[in-house]
Amino acid sequence: MSLTGNAEATAARTADSRWLELLTRAGFIGYGVVHLLFAWLALQIAFGNSREEGNQNGALRTLGAQPLGKFLLITIAVGLVAMAIWQALEAAVGHRFLQGRDRLFERITSVVRTVVFLWLAWTAVKVFQDASSNSADQQEALSEKLMTSAGGRWLVGLAGLVLAIVGIGMVIYGLKKKFERNLKTGEMSPKTRTLTRRLGMAGYAARGAVFAIAGLLIVVAAVKYDPEKARGLDAALRTLRDQSYGPILLALMALGIAAFGIYCFLQSRYRKV
Repeated sequence: MSLTGNAEATAARTADSRWLELLTRAGFIGYGVVHLLFAWLALQIAFGNSREEGNQNGALRTLGAQPLGKFLLITIAVGLVAMAIWQALEAAVGHRFLQGRDRLFERITSVVRTVVFLWLAWTAVKVFQDASSNSADQQEALSEKLMTSAGGRWLVGLAGLVLAIVGIGMVIYGLKKKFERNLKTGEMSPKTRTLTRRLGMAGYAARGAVFAIAGLLIVVAAVKYDPEKARGLDAALRTLRDQSYGPILLALMALGIAAFGIYCFLQSRYRKV
C-alpha cells in the first residue's frame, strides 16, 4: 500500500472512533450554546448599550462569568477540538458520498470549519485563563498595523473580500438547503425534518449576512484607511444597528443566529459524523 493509502486508512480508522463521535456530538451542543449567547448579545446591542463584544468571543466571556462557567468553557473547548479533528479528517478523506465539485466544495468547507473550531477552542481556553482581551480591539490593532506596511491595505482589503464571499456563500448554502445532505434526514420524523430545515435556513442566512457585512466593512476600512471599521462581527452588528430600522433588522438577525444555535442541538443528534 502506498504512503498516501496508509495515511488515508489511518485517517479513516480515526474517523470511525466512537469516542471522537461522542465528543463531536457534545461539541455541537456547546457550539449551539455559544450561538445562543451570541444572539443574546446581538439583541442587547440592538436595544441597549451592551459593553460586551457582539461576537463569539463576547459569548464565551459571558458564559465564563456565569456559575460553573469555567467548567463549561473547558467542556466546550474539548468538544470544539473534537469537532476540529473530525472536520480535518473530513477534509482529508471525507464526503465520499459526493462527487466532483460538490465533494471539493465540502472538503474546502471542512478546512474552514477546522480553523474556526480551533480558534473558538483556543478562545475558550484564553477566557478560562482570564487572558482574553477584546478580540475586536485586537482585530482593529492588527488592521491598523497592516495598513501602515507596504501592500498592507491590499492584504486587509483582500481578507475582507474573502470574508464577504464566505458570508454570501453561507447565505446561499442555507437558502438552497445544502446543509441537509450532511444530516441523517431518514431518521427524522416529518415534523423534525421540517423544523430542522427551517432552523438551518434561517441560521445560515443570518450568520452569512453578519459575516458578509463584516467583510464589506473591512474592505471599506482598507479603502478609506479607517481601522476602526475593521472590528469584525462586532462592528457589523453595531453598524447595522445605526441604520434606519437597524434595531429591528438586528433583532431579526439575532433571532436567526439563535435559530442556528438550536439547529446545532439538532445536529448533535442527526449530523453524519
